[in-house]
Amino acid sequence: MANESVVNASNSEAQEMVDVVFDLNGSAVPASYPFILWSELLRCLPWLGDTGNIGVHPLRGSASGDNILLSRRTKLILRLPAERAAEAYSLSGQQLNIDGNVLIVGQARDRPLQAATTLHSYIVESKLGEVEFLADMKQKLQAMNIPCNLICDKYRKINDGNNSLSGFGLVLHDLKPAASLHIQRTGLGGSHYLGCGIFVPFKSISGLD
Repeated sequence: MANESVVNASNSEAQEMVDVVFDLNGSAVPASYPFILWSELLRCLPWLGDTGNIGVHPLRGSASGDNILLSRRTKLILRLPAERAAEAYSLSGQQLNIDGNVLIVGQARDRPLQAATTLHSYIVESKLGEVEFLADMKQKLQAMNIPCNLICDKYRKINDGNNSLSGFGLVLHDLKPAASLHIQRTGLGGSHYLGCGIFVPFKSISGLD
Protein backbone atom coordinates (compact mmCIF):
# COMPACT_ATOMS: atom_id res chain seq x y z
CA MET A 1 0.00 0.00 0.00
CA ALA A 2 2.88 2.37 0.72
CA ASN A 3 4.27 2.01 -2.79
CA GLU A 4 0.83 2.48 -4.35
CA SER A 5 0.25 5.68 -2.38
CA VAL A 6 3.58 7.07 -3.56
CA VAL A 7 2.66 6.26 -7.16
CA ASN A 8 -0.70 7.96 -6.70
CA ALA A 9 1.03 11.09 -5.46
CA SER A 10 3.54 11.18 -8.31
CA ASN A 11 0.80 10.29 -10.80
CA SER A 12 -1.12 13.43 -9.89
CA GLU A 13 1.99 15.47 -10.62
CA ALA A 14 2.71 13.79 -13.98
CA GLN A 15 1.60 15.75 -17.02
CA GLU A 16 -1.80 14.67 -18.34
CA MET A 17 -1.24 12.96 -21.69
CA VAL A 18 -3.49 11.81 -24.51
CA ASP A 19 -3.00 9.89 -27.74
CA VAL A 20 -4.07 11.76 -30.87
CA VAL A 21 -4.86 9.11 -33.48
CA PHE A 22 -4.75 10.01 -37.19
CA ASP A 23 -5.96 7.94 -40.11
CA LEU A 24 -3.09 7.36 -42.51
CA ASN A 25 -3.06 6.68 -46.24
CA GLY A 26 0.17 5.22 -47.59
CA SER A 27 1.63 1.97 -48.84
CA ALA A 28 5.08 1.62 -47.27
CA VAL A 29 7.92 3.33 -45.42
CA PRO A 30 11.59 2.38 -45.01
CA ALA A 31 12.39 0.51 -41.80
CA SER A 32 14.53 3.50 -40.80
CA TYR A 33 11.52 5.85 -41.06
CA PRO A 34 11.44 7.28 -37.48
CA PHE A 35 14.13 9.89 -38.15
CA ILE A 36 12.52 11.18 -41.36
CA LEU A 37 9.02 11.02 -39.88
CA TRP A 38 10.06 13.23 -36.99
CA SER A 39 11.59 15.77 -39.39
CA GLU A 40 8.36 15.85 -41.39
CA LEU A 41 6.26 16.25 -38.26
CA LEU A 42 8.42 19.20 -37.21
CA ARG A 43 7.97 20.73 -40.65
CA CYS A 44 4.19 20.56 -40.27
CA LEU A 45 3.99 21.27 -36.52
CA PRO A 46 7.14 23.19 -35.50
CA TRP A 47 5.91 23.60 -31.92
CA LEU A 48 6.42 19.87 -31.34
CA GLY A 49 10.14 20.56 -30.98
CA ASP A 50 9.52 22.93 -28.08
CA THR A 51 7.07 20.68 -26.24
CA GLY A 52 8.41 18.23 -23.68
CA ASN A 53 7.61 14.51 -23.54
CA ILE A 54 6.28 14.21 -27.10
CA GLY A 55 5.88 10.62 -28.22
CA VAL A 56 5.36 9.21 -31.71
CA HIS A 57 4.05 5.66 -31.65
CA PRO A 58 5.80 3.17 -33.94
CA LEU A 59 3.87 2.65 -37.17
CA ARG A 60 2.27 -0.78 -37.28
CA GLY A 61 2.80 -2.75 -40.47
CA SER A 62 4.41 -5.84 -41.96
CA ALA A 63 8.18 -6.04 -42.39
CA SER A 64 9.26 -6.67 -45.99
CA GLY A 65 13.00 -6.48 -46.53
CA ASP A 66 14.14 -2.95 -45.73
CA ASN A 67 10.57 -1.63 -45.76
CA ILE A 68 7.46 -1.72 -43.62
CA LEU A 69 4.25 -2.32 -45.55
CA LEU A 70 1.33 -0.29 -44.23
CA SER A 71 -2.32 -1.29 -44.22
CA ARG A 72 -5.59 0.59 -44.06
CA ARG A 73 -5.55 -0.03 -40.32
CA THR A 74 -2.19 1.71 -39.83
CA LYS A 75 -2.53 4.86 -37.76
CA LEU A 76 -0.22 7.76 -36.99
CA ILE A 77 -0.42 8.26 -33.23
CA LEU A 78 1.08 11.14 -31.27
CA ARG A 79 1.24 11.03 -27.48
CA LEU A 80 0.95 14.64 -26.36
CA PRO A 81 0.19 16.79 -23.34
CA ALA A 82 -3.61 16.94 -23.31
CA GLU A 83 -3.53 20.73 -23.45
CA ARG A 84 -1.79 20.63 -26.87
CA ALA A 85 -3.93 17.91 -28.47
CA ALA A 86 -6.30 20.27 -30.29
CA GLU A 87 -3.37 22.05 -31.94
CA ALA A 88 -2.18 18.76 -33.43
CA TYR A 89 -5.42 18.38 -35.40
CA SER A 90 -4.01 20.77 -38.01
CA LEU A 91 -1.83 17.85 -39.15
CA SER A 92 -4.92 16.37 -40.85
CA GLY A 93 -4.72 16.83 -44.61
CA GLN A 94 -0.93 17.18 -44.64
CA GLN A 95 1.36 15.05 -46.78
CA LEU A 96 4.47 13.55 -45.21
CA ASN A 97 7.33 12.60 -47.53
CA ILE A 98 9.16 9.67 -45.97
CA ASP A 99 12.15 9.13 -48.25
CA GLY A 100 9.96 9.30 -51.35
CA ASN A 101 7.01 7.49 -49.80
CA VAL A 102 4.07 9.87 -49.44
CA LEU A 103 1.79 9.47 -46.43
CA ILE A 104 -1.46 11.43 -46.37
CA VAL A 105 -2.65 12.25 -42.86
CA GLY A 106 -6.39 11.84 -42.39
CA GLN A 107 -8.91 12.63 -39.69
CA ALA A 108 -7.91 12.76 -36.04
CA ARG A 109 -9.47 11.76 -32.75
CA ASP A 110 -8.36 11.78 -29.14
CA ARG A 111 -7.84 8.46 -27.38
CA PRO A 112 -7.47 8.70 -23.59
CA LEU A 113 -4.84 6.53 -21.93
CA GLN A 114 -6.29 3.35 -20.43
CA ALA A 115 -4.99 1.53 -17.37
CA ALA A 116 -3.95 -2.04 -18.13
CA THR A 117 -2.19 -4.65 -16.01
CA THR A 118 0.20 -5.43 -18.90
CA LEU A 119 1.99 -2.85 -21.05
CA HIS A 120 4.40 -3.24 -23.97
CA SER A 121 6.93 -0.93 -25.58
CA TYR A 122 8.22 -1.88 -29.04
CA ILE A 123 11.65 -0.50 -28.18
CA VAL A 124 13.15 1.18 -25.12
CA GLU A 125 16.35 2.97 -26.10
CA SER A 126 19.49 1.51 -24.55
CA LYS A 127 23.08 0.67 -25.42
CA LEU A 128 23.29 -2.05 -22.77
CA GLY A 129 23.20 -5.81 -23.17
CA GLU A 130 20.04 -7.71 -22.26
CA VAL A 131 20.98 -8.56 -18.66
CA GLU A 132 22.23 -5.03 -17.94
CA PHE A 133 19.19 -3.54 -19.68
CA LEU A 134 16.74 -5.44 -17.49
CA ALA A 135 18.67 -4.49 -14.35
CA ASP A 136 18.62 -0.84 -15.44
CA MET A 137 14.88 -0.92 -16.12
CA LYS A 138 14.18 -2.54 -12.74
CA GLN A 139 16.20 0.18 -11.04
CA LYS A 140 14.36 2.93 -12.89
CA LEU A 141 10.97 1.47 -12.06
CA GLN A 142 11.91 1.06 -8.41
CA ALA A 143 12.97 4.72 -8.35
CA MET A 144 9.49 5.57 -9.66
CA ASN A 145 7.92 3.36 -6.97
CA ILE A 146 6.33 1.14 -9.61
CA PRO A 147 6.29 -2.54 -8.57
CA CYS A 148 5.83 -4.92 -11.52
CA ASN A 149 7.37 -7.84 -13.37
CA LEU A 150 9.42 -7.39 -16.54
CA ILE A 151 9.95 -9.45 -19.69
CA CYS A 152 12.59 -8.47 -22.22
CA ASP A 153 11.46 -8.57 -25.85
CA LYS A 154 13.65 -8.55 -28.99
CA TYR A 155 16.76 -6.43 -29.50
CA ARG A 156 16.09 -3.85 -32.18
CA LYS A 157 18.28 -1.38 -34.06
CA ILE A 158 17.21 1.41 -36.40
CA ASN A 159 19.79 2.99 -38.71
CA ASP A 160 19.25 5.35 -41.63
CA GLY A 161 22.93 5.77 -42.50
CA ASN A 162 23.25 9.05 -40.61
CA ASN A 163 21.47 8.30 -37.34
CA SER A 164 20.99 5.15 -35.31
CA LEU A 165 19.33 3.98 -32.13
CA SER A 166 19.02 0.63 -30.46
CA GLY A 167 17.32 -1.04 -27.54
CA PHE A 168 14.97 -3.80 -26.50
CA GLY A 169 11.25 -4.28 -26.51
CA LEU A 170 9.88 -4.48 -22.98
CA VAL A 171 6.79 -5.90 -21.31
CA LEU A 172 5.66 -4.73 -17.88
CA HIS A 173 3.01 -6.87 -16.21
CA ASP A 174 1.14 -7.13 -12.92
CA LEU A 175 0.78 -3.35 -12.86
CA LYS A 176 -1.67 -1.55 -10.59
CA PRO A 177 -3.96 0.96 -12.38
CA ALA A 178 -2.24 4.09 -11.06
CA ALA A 179 1.20 2.72 -11.96
CA SER A 180 0.01 1.71 -15.43
CA LEU A 181 -1.23 5.20 -16.22
CA HIS A 182 1.88 6.79 -14.75
CA ILE A 183 4.30 4.81 -16.91
CA GLN A 184 2.21 5.57 -20.01
CA ARG A 185 2.43 9.27 -19.22
CA THR A 186 6.15 9.35 -18.53
CA GLY A 187 7.55 6.50 -20.63
CA LEU A 188 10.98 4.96 -20.10
CA GLY A 189 14.32 5.94 -21.59
CA GLY A 190 14.82 8.59 -24.26
CA SER A 191 13.82 9.31 -27.86
CA HIS A 192 10.07 9.06 -27.35
CA TYR A 193 9.71 11.24 -30.46
CA LEU A 194 11.38 8.42 -32.42
CA GLY A 195 9.00 5.78 -31.09
CA CYS A 196 11.08 4.62 -28.12
CA GLY A 197 9.87 4.05 -24.56
CA ILE A 198 6.16 4.44 -25.38
CA PHE A 199 3.97 1.92 -23.56
CA VAL A 200 0.59 0.64 -24.71
CA PRO A 201 -1.81 -1.97 -23.30
CA PHE A 202 -0.79 -5.50 -24.24
CA LYS A 203 -3.25 -8.39 -24.32
CA SER A 204 -1.02 -11.44 -24.45
CA ILE A 205 2.51 -11.98 -23.18
CA SER A 206 2.78 -14.98 -25.53
CA GLY A 207 2.23 -12.66 -28.51
CA LEU A 208 5.59 -10.92 -28.39
CA ASP A 209 6.78 -9.85 -31.82
